[in-house]
Amino acid sequence: MSEEIIQVPTSSRAYDVICGRGILDTLGERVRPLVKGSTLLIVTDSHVWPLYGERVADSLRNAGFAISIFAFEAGEARKNLQTYATCLEVMAQSGLTRDDAVIALGGGVVGDLAGFAAATYMRGITVVQVPTSLLAMVDSSVGGKTAVDLQGGKNLAGAFLQPALVLEDVETLATLSPALLTDAFGEIIKHGVLAGPALFNAIADHPLTAPLFGAADCAALDFDRMATIVAANVRVKRDVVVIDERESGIRQTLNLGHTIGHAIEAASNYTLGHGACVAAGLAILSRGATALGLTPAPVTRAIARCIDAYGLPTNTTVGAEAIIERLRMDKKRHGSNVNAVIVRFLGEVEVRPMEIGQFAELVRAGIVS
Repeated sequence: MSEEIIQVPTSSRAYDVICGRGILDTLGERVRPLVKGSTLLIVTDSHVWPLYGERVADSLRNAGFAISIFAFEAGEARKNLQTYATCLEVMAQSGLTRDDAVIALGGGVVGDLAGFAAATYMRGITVVQVPTSLLAMVDSSVGGKTAVDLQGGKNLAGAFLQPALVLEDVETLATLSPALLTDAFGEIIKHGVLAGPALFNAIADHPLTAPLFGAADCAALDFDRMATIVAANVRVKRDVVVIDERESGIRQTLNLGHTIGHAIEAASNYTLGHGACVAAGLAILSRGATALGLTPAPVTRAIARCIDAYGLPTNTTVGAEAIIERLRMDKKRHGSNVNAVIVRFLGEVEVRPMEIGQFAELVRAGIVS
C-alpha cells in the first residue's frame, strides 16, 4: 500500500485528498475521526455497488458505523431532481442527523448528486468523496462543486460543499473500460495545459492508455504511474481552488475547453463522454483563438497532437450555430458576454470576456469543416 496525502486548505473547510494504491479498505478508520455521529449513508449506483459496495460497507461497519445504502441506476440521465429527491427521502428514512455523513462511492454522477444531497439535507451535513472513475478522481471529487442536471442544462441546480475527505484508490480503475478511462484524459490534458510543459509533456510523450489497446478492462494499467499522474492533477486543481473557492476569479481557468465542450455534450443528449467533449472543446477553442491571433499556432498544434495521441476528438460534427445556441443557456454566461479561457502558452491562460458574437466567430473559426 502506497499513498500521497494532498492537503486542500479552502476557507470553508480544510481537508485531505489521499491518493494511492490498495487503500480502499482503510476508509472506515479514516472517516471515524471526521464524523461525530454513528450513521452513514452510502450513495452509489448500480454499476459501482456490485464492484466495491460491500468492501466499503464492511470497512465502515468495522469502524463502528451503522450503514444505509442508496444505489440508483447508473448514468448521467439519472443525475436529476427526481433521483436527488429520492436520495433526500432515503437520508430522512435512515435517520441521518447533522452529526452523520454521506459517503459518495462512484464516479462523477454519484459524487455530484450525493454532494448536493448532503449540502441541502438539514441545511448541510458532511460528505466524503470516494471516486472510482479517473474523471472523478482528477476533477469532480475535489473542489466542492455539487449539482444535478435540469432539462435546461447540465449542473444548473447545485451548491458548494467541500468534502471532509477524498479517498482515491487508483486500483479501482482496474474495473473501468479502456474507453471510459481514456475519456477522462480530456480533463487531464486540460490540467496539463494549465500546469505547463512539465506535466503536459509527461502526459503527452508517453500516453498512459497505450497498454490498453484491445483490452476489455484497465487491469493492465501502470498503477504506480497512474497514481503519480492523478496526484499531480489533484495538486493543479487544489492550487486553483484554495485561491478561488467559489469561482469568482482564477477558478474560471478550470473551465478551459468547457464552454464549447458542454455545448457539444448537451447537443449529443449526453451520449458523448464529458472528457471527450472537453478535449474537442479545447482543440476547437485553441484553433479559433489562433485564427483570431490569441493563441500561438505551435501551442495549438501541440494540444491537438496530445489529444489525438489519446484517441480523443479534436473536432465536432455539432455545428457552430448549435453550439452558440447552447451557449445562450450556459450558467457561466454573463449577460451578453461569456468569459472565454484562452491559452496564451502552456502554463499561461487568460480569462477573456467576449461578447457572444465574438465568441461565435471564434467557434466558427475553430471547427474544421
